[in-house]
Amino acid sequence: MRTQSIQPALIAQVLPDSIAAEIGFEPGDRLVSINGERPRDLIDYRFLCSDELLDLEVLDAAGNAHRIEIEKDYDEDLGLAFETALFDGLIQCNNRCPFCFIDQQPPGQRETLYLKDDDYRLSFLYGSYLTLTNLPPAEWERIARLRLSPLYVSVHATEPDLRCRLLKNPRAGQLLEQLKWFQSQRLQIHAQVVVCPGINDGAHLARTLRDLAAFHTGEVPAVMSAAVVPVGLTRFRPEQDELVPVTPAKAQEVIAQVQALQAEFQARLGSTFAWLADEWFLIGRQPLPPERHYETYPQIGNGVGSIRLFLKQFDAAAADLPAQVSPARTLTWVVGNAVEQAFEPIVARLNQVEGLTVMLAALNSRYWGQTITVTGLLTGQDIYEKLKGQRLGAGILLPSLMLKRGDTQRLEDIYFLDDMSVAELSQRLGCPIWLVDDIGALIKTCLSPLAPPHGALSR
Repeated sequence: MRTQSIQPALIAQVLPDSIAAEIGFEPGDRLVSINGERPRDLIDYRFLCSDELLDLEVLDAAGNAHRIEIEKDYDEDLGLAFETALFDGLIQCNNRCPFCFIDQQPPGQRETLYLKDDDYRLSFLYGSYLTLTNLPPAEWERIARLRLSPLYVSVHATEPDLRCRLLKNPRAGQLLEQLKWFQSQRLQIHAQVVVCPGINDGAHLARTLRDLAAFHTGEVPAVMSAAVVPVGLTRFRPEQDELVPVTPAKAQEVIAQVQALQAEFQARLGSTFAWLADEWFLIGRQPLPPERHYETYPQIGNGVGSIRLFLKQFDAAAADLPAQVSPARTLTWVVGNAVEQAFEPIVARLNQVEGLTVMLAALNSRYWGQTITVTGLLTGQDIYEKLKGQRLGAGILLPSLMLKRGDTQRLEDIYFLDDMSVAELSQRLGCPIWLVDDIGALIKTCLSPLAPPHGALSR
């Protein structure tokens, strides 16, 4: 356990009408202990705060200590949000994967862009992927004791020597034993395989998926699902890294191979089990599978079925689109060019609304050196270079998945991956920008009668 580094938890927000608001908690206060125990992270906080009687040790913003006793219903939330979910610091990655996106960024960016997390707490709380290579016995014991399941694990290969080669870590070869541990503990994972052409594709990929499928058995399958993702490369990656980009031909080859395995798994396990990320179909210029293929969308966070789900949600929402809007308005919707063809039907349907014109700006990333780019990787520089001097209408619709956002609503504090803020992009292009989180926000913004002030955030 890392008790020496546990810091009092900084409160960033107090929810209105909550227990904490009634007591008088304020942003800037720090939570030191709960019933005499110092929480390491948000997991400990939630577990300790589930009790009916709480004895809290708190430091106010001026550093004054307070003891607060609370009586509440079991599992009732206090209404506190913290600056970070980890009060004892981030467990960082000890691998050197050549395809790591962190290592494929240029120097000179803000420090947080270079943090390489491999933290099981973030995996449990938010679905981020980890490799299991950096956990001492005490952390494994904590995972079992607190029943932290499911976790999300980057596998890449199950052959020990090959996984060690990919992660450049001798501990990476222990994966199959670790999966047996999850099975024995009746805990579960979702797996990810990043395919690097010429390294872990072909027969290696088939073995990896079959090995993982062997753990998809019993009442509590240790491996719930697997996602197959194409390696993403940028022009900043290290030299002589063995990696080559995924070509349309390679994408078509992997699609055919995995679809054959999916049929095998469906017959044997009653589930597709291993899913292809949408990028394979976009790169390979192949049609996306039907909506029923994705079952419960277990790998939606990995871009598996996200386009199909987006289209499904739009079709449902489009039934309520009005015949016309007034006053008339024109908007520019920025997306990665990887989804251009898939999103054309959405634009066509929106433009059937009289008075509404939505122009699709499907861009690639010159910043990353890519000819085909998913929306989440577009940078402020990419958008500015492609749209400067163009007629953009009343403003830009910007998917928020491009951005590092947190809880802030200030455009000055919301950044692209290249460190440009949304406010700076708005100023340089001379037009408002609306951030859209989902289909509802997209349609609401398109139908809003009045444009917001210059550079304002609309949700």
